Amino acid sequence: QVQVVESGGGLVQAGGSLRLSCVASGTIFSIKSMSWYRQAPGKQRELVATMPTGGTTNYVDSVKGRFAISRDNAKNTMYLQMNSLKPEDTAVYLCNVEVQVGFGIARTYWGQGTQVTVSS
Repeated sequence: QVQVVESGGGLVQAGGSLRLSCVASGTIFSIKSMSWYRQAPGKQRELVATMPTGGTTNYVDSVKGRFAISRDNAKNTMYLQMNSLKPEDTAVYLCNVEVQVGFGIARTYWGQGTQVTVSS
């Protein structure tokens, strides 16, 4: 099994910053990609940023220039640095990890989510 755990959420004022962390552990042959999603009340779950292993990082337009993701491959850890936060960024942020768990076997796993609240 694979466990995915996020941390780092909280309450900040508009213009502030937060750094989220996502750690994947368990039976992992390799990680194919790690991604951040968010879901606000009444809104559809949205892909915020994704970082394929060996690929190009992509961001949703609304966070470009403000958010940055990075990975520590040795620790199976991904970070989301969020700067210049806006109230519209308020959401539960979830980590998704696409994992190769064996030869020819890949699965995706979700973390429990961490709440980010931005006040005006």
